[in-house]
Amino acid sequence: MSTTQELMARVKADNVKFISLQFTDVTGAVKSVDIPVELLPSALEDGVWFDGSSIEGFARIQESDMRLVLNPETYAVLPWSPEERKRARIFCDIYRPDGEPFEGDPRGRLKRFLQKVKDELGWVYNVGPEPEFFLFKPRENGHLHPVPHDVGSYFDFSANDEAARVRAELMEALISMGLTVEMGHHEVALGQHEIDFRFADALTTADNVVTMKYTVKAIANQHGLIASFMPKPVYGINGSGMHCHQSIFDVKGENLFFDAHDPYHLSKVAYEFIAGQLKHARALAAVVAPTVNSYKRLVPGYEAPVYISWAQINRSALIRIPRYTEGKSKATRLELRFPDPSANPYLAFLVMLAAGLDGVKNKLQAPPPMNNVNLYELSEEERAAKGVGELPSTLSEALEELAKNEVLKEALGEQLYKSFTRAKLAEVEEYRLRVTDWEIERYLERA
Repeated sequence: MSTTQELMARVKADNVKFISLQFTDVTGAVKSVDIPVELLPSALEDGVWFDGSSIEGFARIQESDMRLVLNPETYAVLPWSPEERKRARIFCDIYRPDGEPFEGDPRGRLKRFLQKVKDELGWVYNVGPEPEFFLFKPRENGHLHPVPHDVGSYFDFSANDEAARVRAELMEALISMGLTVEMGHHEVALGQHEIDFRFADALTTADNVVTMKYTVKAIANQHGLIASFMPKPVYGINGSGMHCHQSIFDVKGENLFFDAHDPYHLSKVAYEFIAGQLKHARALAAVVAPTVNSYKRLVPGYEAPVYISWAQINRSALIRIPRYTEGKSKATRLELRFPDPSANPYLAFLVMLAAGLDGVKNKLQAPPPMNNVNLYELSEEERAAKGVGELPSTLSEALEELAKNEVLKEALGEQLYKSFTRAKLAEVEEYRLRVTDWEIERYLERA
């Protein structure tokens, strides 16, 4: 049977009534166009036209017509939709009227970059993310100030924990949508949780991150809870990160980061990849930690990395090497620890790969590892003596670094770079002008 026939048979068996055609804007916000299931065959054949002029980072008004091209392999039923109006989703790529790919499409840009790497090098970039999030109960006055709704801590177990029951339902929903969930557990902070799913190629993983975020929000809402992927929603406790485990396989499935004879079981390619990501870390921050709130997480004292270094047994390092298990060469990987779940995963994985590949291309040498060194306890002079730099302290500073970084700008392309920085500079300016609760409390009654 053809792909269309197979998909239609599955849609019928699932009793789906509507198809949500999904894509993201440049900031990572999910956009969708819903069509009745009867129109799916023509949508698969011809695509679906839409007006892109009002979407962040898309077209100007005079060139607004755009076409969604469906990827049927991304079909999944939305498990929270009611039976009588059951919906499924399909991720789409975006094309211009002339048939050319739209360069401002984050998913399409990552897809083409990965294909280029595969065609030219025979390499597949894999990512396994660990997105953290909070579950909150709304306050009775309707304010959305976060209030943790459980009292658990890291890996805590409670037979009567409402959050554990919700987390189990979340995992069940994600599994039904095709994700291979490996673990779900309570994180360090009150109300904080993590659901990990198996690594896959970067495009599939980015789709999975998008799926996970809106699934968590939808299921939490059904329980009267608010799910937040905000990097630092509560002052004084740990924020939410999205540590990303990375590896590169060849087309035969061999892990190119593994070397049995190296003390850390890392290959030359792995060391060069580390060197590339460390070199570009300050510019990477703008994309992998892309909100003004992200930089309230990236501070010393809350397990978030701040200093630009790598190590095997040091969680204050920017890149950590998980310990090798004998016979598990495919599990050799690099854990990048400063991305957070507010990032657009398509753009984040794109620039992470570009930074690493620059290290490989130019045969950069990784600095010595910072094992058994608490970087938070070193003075600025001591860190400088060890050649350890520091991440930007604000989104504005990170955007300045990105503006100077030709490698990452080339990976993004002119359209995405301009639209991303335009959106983020607007965010910085709005934040600068906004009067916060902290300012009111500190200054309102002061003489």
